[in-house]
Amino acid sequence: MIANIVKPGHKTRGVLNYLYGPGRANEHTDPHLVASWDGFAPDPGRDPEATLAQLATVLDLRVKQAGHKAPRNHVWHCSIRAAPEDPILSDDQWATIARRVLNATGIAPAGDPDACRWVAVRHADDHVHIVATKVRGDLRPPRNWNDFLHADKELVAVEKEYGLRQIPRGDRTAAKRPTRAEQEKARRTGRSITARERLRTSVRTALTAATGMDQFFEILTGTGVLVDIQHFPAGDIRGYKVALEGDTNKDGEPVWFSGSTLAPDLSYPKIADRLTASDPGPAAPTEFDAWRRLTQAVDRMPDHLADSNDGAGQAHIAVLVETLDALPLIAPTGLRPELLRAAAAFERTSRSRVRARHQQAQATRRAVKAVLRVPPPKDGALLAILLDAVLLAIVATQHWHRTRAHHQQAEAARQAAEHLRRAYQAAAAEPLAVLQQRGTRLAKSLRRRQATILRQALPELADEILAEPGWPALAATIAKARSAGYDPGTLLAEATAQRELDTATSLSQTLAWRLHRLADLSQHTTNAPGPLQAATRIAHPTTQQRRGR
Repeated sequence: MIANIVKPGHKTRGVLNYLYGPGRANEHTDPHLVASWDGFAPDPGRDPEATLAQLATVLDLRVKQAGHKAPRNHVWHCSIRAAPEDPILSDDQWATIARRVLNATGIAPAGDPDACRWVAVRHADDHVHIVATKVRGDLRPPRNWNDFLHADKELVAVEKEYGLRQIPRGDRTAAKRPTRAEQEKARRTGRSITARERLRTSVRTALTAATGMDQFFEILTGTGVLVDIQHFPAGDIRGYKVALEGDTNKDGEPVWFSGSTLAPDLSYPKIADRLTASDPGPAAPTEFDAWRRLTQAVDRMPDHLADSNDGAGQAHIAVLVETLDALPLIAPTGLRPELLRAAAAFERTSRSRVRARHQQAQATRRAVKAVLRVPPPKDGALLAILLDAVLLAIVATQHWHRTRAHHQQAEAARQAAEHLRRAYQAAAAEPLAVLQQRGTRLAKSLRRRQATILRQALPELADEILAEPGWPALAATIAKARSAGYDPGTLLAEATAQRELDTATSLSQTLAWRLHRLADLSQHTTNAPGPLQAATRIAHPTTQQRRGR
C-alpha cells in the first residue's frame, strides 16, 4: 500500500472537480465519500441534493475564517493505493485507513476537536483520496512535518494487520522519478522515455567508460548531450548540468538537469570520487585477456560481498552497476534490449545509506574499462560466460541488500536478474549447442562412466539431470575435466552450491557451463583453442561456490 502526497495547492474546488469527475481516461467510477471529519459532509456522489460547491465551501470554512493568516497553498491531498494483488477493501476499511493516516501525519489527530477538516473520496476499487484544508479549528496550521514518512510508516502497519502485500520501502536514496509533465512531454514528442531518464543513462554510460573527469565530459559531449560545467571563482569545477539537444522549454532554452537531480550518486562530487579511485592500469594485450580479467573480477564479487565491510561491499556493488552499464555497449544487437532493462533496474542497488569506499573496488573497475577498449568478441561464448558470472554477482547483491533490510535495492536486484537471465540464455544457446554436439559423440561406455560420477556427486539431482536433453553437454564437460586432472565430483558440488542454480531452466546445461568456468578447461588442451575453448579460459576456480551461499 503506497501513499502519495502531492505538493499543496490552493484550489479546493479544483481538486474536488477532478476526484468527482470522469478522470483523464474515464477511469473514475462511482465517486463518493467514505469518510469525513465529522461524518456529515455533503457527498455530491451519493446525495442528489449535494453539490461540489457546497463541499468545497464547508472544507474551506476555517481557511476563510483565518483570512490572511491562512497559508496560500492550503489544500493537502494524499492518495493511498493498494497493490494489484490485494483484495478489494470495503468503504469502511478505507475509512479506517484514511483516519489512521490523518492521525499519523498530524493533519487530523484522533480525538482532537480542532483538527483540520477533511474528506476521503473513493472512485476506484484500489485507492482512496484524502483532501484536507490546512487550517485547524483554532486557526493555526497543523503540525504535519515529514507527513509522507509518517504516513508510510502507518501503512506498513496497515499492510501487516490487513494481510496485504508488504511493499518494499525505500531509504530516500532513490533517483527522482520523472514528473507527470516530463512524461506527457515525452509522449507528445514521440519518445519512449523522458529526457531525465535518457540523460541518466547517458551519464552512467559515460561514467562507466571514462578514466577521468575530462574524458567523462568528452564522452557526454560526443553522444549529443549538452554539457554546462560550472566553476568556482578560483577555476575549480563546482558542478555540471546536462541537457538533450532539442529538449527546450517554452522560451526555447535547453532544459538542464544537474547530476544530483538525475540521481544522488551522479552529483559532481560523487562522480569525481569514483573517477579519482579509477586507475586504468596496464592495458590488456588482447580482447581475450580483457574479458578474462573482467570475468575473474566479477566472479570474486560474491566473496567480496560476503567477507568485506559494508563500505567495501557497497563499492563492489557500484562497480557491478558499471559492469551492467557496459554490457549493452559490447553485446550483440539482439541482446541489448534485455541488457538495457537489466542495467536500468540494477542501478538502484548502487545507492543506500551505506557510503561506498570506492578504493576497495579498483581492480574490477579497471577491468570494466579495459573491456570497453578492445574489440567485441566474435562469438557469444565469452559474453555468455561473463553474463553467468554477473548473474551470480547480482544474486549475491540481492542477498546482501536483503540482509540489511534494503528492501527496494533487493527488489531491484531481483528484477535485474530476471532480465539478465533471459539475455544469458540467448547468449549461451549457440556455444552450448556446440558442446551438446560433442557430448552426443561420446562413446556409450564413457557416458555411463560420467553418469556414475554424477550420481555419486549429486544423488538428489542426478535423475533429473540425466533425463534432460542437455545431459550430453554435461557428460562431455565431465570427461574433459577428468582428463585435465580435476575431480569432476568436486567441481559439480561447487557448481551446485551456487544460489542461482535454483532458477536454472536446464540444470545440465547450466552445470556444463559452470564446470568450464570453474576449471578453466581450455588451458589443458594441446590444440589451438576454438571459440568455445577460448571462452572457457576466462575464469579460474573461486571460493565463492564452496561457501554454499
